[in-house]
This record gives sequence, structure tokens and C-alpha cells, in this order.
Amino acid sequence: MPFRITVDDPRAADVRALLATHVAFSHSVTPTAFSFALSAEKLADPVVTLFSARDSGRLVGVAALKHLDETCAELKSMHTNADDRGRGVGRALVQHILAYATDRGYRRVVLETGTSDHYLAARTLYERAGFARCEAFGDYQPSPHNTFMAIDLRPETRTMSA
Repeated sequence: MPFRITVDDPRAADVRALLATHVAFSHSVTPTAFSFALSAEKLADPVVTLFSARDSGRLVGVAALKHLDETCAELKSMHTNADDRGRGVGRALVQHILAYATDRGYRRVVLETGTSDHYLAARTLYERAGFARCEAFGDYQPSPHNTFMAIDLRPETRTMSA
């Protein structure tokens, strides 16, 4: 794998910049009341683990896992640098996070993403990773702007298609 994925500090300068891009994108294509991208400060919460993907030390993508309870975590703030899209960064991050979640004993990972065509690649990536649409979870409310997805991490239910 050409990417090195590790736990990272959301306040690191390059990570903070990519997260700011992620938040700006989310707010530009989704009404603010339905945009749930987290800032670097919110991702620094101890219940969140932020991962960075790097290629020869250069940041190419980020994603986070937020602890919800002993059995469930939420995938948050997934974003790939624009110049690195189409290289498998997102797929590598999703695979890494699902393996991390499994190792930590989570049985389910959930996520929220947008419904517009701007999020089509993300929804496709998640579906290929085995996520399926689900009901709103946690404090989220159903809306025409949000898609909710979940994956069961039990080994017999997990597959990743090409």
C-alpha cells in the first residue's frame, strides 16, 4: 500500500488545513443546519480518533472514528486531498478504520453523509465497503439532505467489493 495510515493530531497544521477544506466543502454543498462536518477542535475530543493517510510524508487524506458506545462507533470527517482523489486513499482509510474498529471490539460502525451528487463517490465507496442505508442514529434527524449508513462488523457479514 502506498499510503501510511496512522493516528494523527487534528490540530497539526496540514491536518487542520485539510479539515478546514472538508468543513468548507460540506457547508458549500449542504445547508448549514444539515452539515455535520467536525472542526479540528471538535475532532480533538478524546472520544474521537483521527487518522491521516500520507504518501512519502505528504498528507493525502483524513478520517476519524468517534466512540458512541461500547458496541458502536461513527465514521466522521472523511476527506481526500483533491489532487489525490482516484488513487484509493478513501478505500484505504475505510479499510483501516474498519479494521481498527473491529480490533477495538465495536460490532457496528455508522456514518452520516450527504444526499447530493457531490457525495455520490463517498456513498459508492461506503456501499462497496459493505455499508448499507439505515435509520438516523444518535442525535441526527432524518432529512432530505442526509444519508445514514451502517456496517455490521461481525466477520461473517463483512465483505468489500471491487
